[in-house]
Amino acid sequence: MIETHGLTKKYGEQFAIRDIELELAEGDLFGFIGPNGAGKTTTMRIIATLLNPSWGEAYVCGQSIYTNAREIRRLVGFMPDFFGVYDDMTVIEYLEFFAAAYRIPAHKRREICNEKLEIVDLDFKRDAYANTLSRGQTQRLGLARTLLHDPQVLLLDEPLSGLDPRARIEMRNLLRRLGQMGKTIIVSSHILPELADICNKIGIIDRGVMTVNAEVADVLRQVRSRTMLRIEVFGEHLEAARLLEGHELVEQVDERNGALMVTLREECDDYSPLAALLVDRGMKLKQFAEDEVNLEAAFMALTKGLGEKI
Repeated sequence: MIETHGLTKKYGEQFAIRDIELELAEGDLFGFIGPNGAGKTTTMRIIATLLNPSWGEAYVCGQSIYTNAREIRRLVGFMPDFFGVYDDMTVIEYLEFFAAAYRIPAHKRREICNEKLEIVDLDFKRDAYANTLSRGQTQRLGLARTLLHDPQVLLLDEPLSGLDPRARIEMRNLLRRLGQMGKTIIVSSHILPELADICNKIGIIDRGVMTVNAEVADVLRQVRSRTMLRIEVFGEHLEAARLLEGHELVEQVDERNGALMVTLREECDDYSPLAALLVDRGMKLKQFAEDEVNLEAAFMALTKGLGEKI
């Protein structure tokens, strides 16, 4: 759905982005992570055909940004980080205005606008004035506007910026639903935890250079070479630690918030004997699971240590 090859934008001697390589398929939800000014917006604007690259190529649904810009704009929905609303328009009037701009036939506009409002859970504000909406509701209105022409590709620039915790959760759930509908989505953020649980792919960009571009699972594997278990038992806490420390599969045992954090040896790929050991000694397991590395930890390891293991 989206491919870029050597995509570069240069202003004078300064590179905004350099040699960006992307390959996203239908249904991919790509988290584009980086500090402000890293090149996220530049990349998205080029893909949306709103900005010309200095060199390199980009394709959207097989269409080149150089030769099929008009067709790409029919396929893409671009939502900037900030956009204006009109003080004297209700929500439904605002959407119908943009539906007309998209040349949606007049007899279909109201139905399509109502449908998009339902998708973004804003139908209850249909007759409210657009300038009375909260920040989170305004973001959802912007997303509804982006969806009006039913684009296959969504480019969402910082859609979670400035939202309160509840609005962020609602927006993340909405993005997840859109991915399940088969949309290919690039969503940018400078805060990694905002996207950690909804993306299947992430890219980390800094100073115009993509330092990480991979499946989320691959990123997590890259920053940890050894499996770590989180084990809790009912009572017998110290005895469980002693037994585990003496086992050949275990490299280290630490305590964290009442749980035993067990680091396994690098060659260990089957840790079931550890559970059997504790059960055989009459201990009741409260928790026995792999401890997940979250994307925030991965981000710190990959950007500070460039692959440093945690």
